[in-house]
Amino acid sequence: MEYKLEVLYEDNHIIAVNKHPSDIVQGDKTGDTPLSDFVKQYIKEKYNKPGDVFVGTVHRIDRPVSGIVLFAKTSKALTRLNQMFQTKEIQKTYWAVVKNKPKNIIGTLVHYLRKNEQKNMSKAFEKETPGALRSELEYELICSSDNYQLLEVKPHTGRHHQIRVQLSSMGCPIKGDLKYGFDRSNKDKSIHLHARKVEFIHPVKKEVIVIIAPPPNEVLWNEFMKRVG
Repeated sequence: MEYKLEVLYEDNHIIAVNKHPSDIVQGDKTGDTPLSDFVKQYIKEKYNKPGDVFVGTVHRIDRPVSGIVLFAKTSKALTRLNQMFQTKEIQKTYWAVVKNKPKNIIGTLVHYLRKNEQKNMSKAFEKETPGALRSELEYELICSSDNYQLLEVKPHTGRHHQIRVQLSSMGCPIKGDLKYGFDRSNKDKSIHLHARKVEFIHPVKKEVIVIIAPPPNEVLWNEFMKRVG
């Protein structure tokens, strides 16, 4: 299968790629080829490596979401990156195209999210609720078009569907996200949520790494890129 991998950053320890909205990061019940396999194939071909190639999956983003996914090329980097995600040493910034203008241009959202495994959805509660986990993010309105708003979102916790359900609870469902209140799907089944930037201290080289991913080449994203640019 022909697949064009968009590599955003690569060294001996880490590789960061720009995920297409339809990609799955790791294998699942669909049987579709995961992004991790395409990364292995890329490394194998680029460096002419015989046998198995090590690629460690550090984190995941939802299938309909685009943007940066980090993979480790060594077990040492994988262990350290896993620790860094757990201790919030990796700062992630997302862009979300939403339906309505938020009441406040800049804000912090705190909800308690409870995951429903059967429906693969999370529900947001305003107050502490049994089985629900505290979830926090900050957002800022950075641009508006005639019908949509572009928000920059920085999650402080990493809960299931957190950005999707929290923005929806604020009255700003993400474009294309039928699951959380948008009124119609995107033709390609994507949603307009994009992992835009990651910042962290390199686990081996100890230098500051900032990686930025361009959003998908699509009419609305392109319109916002012109306005922001």
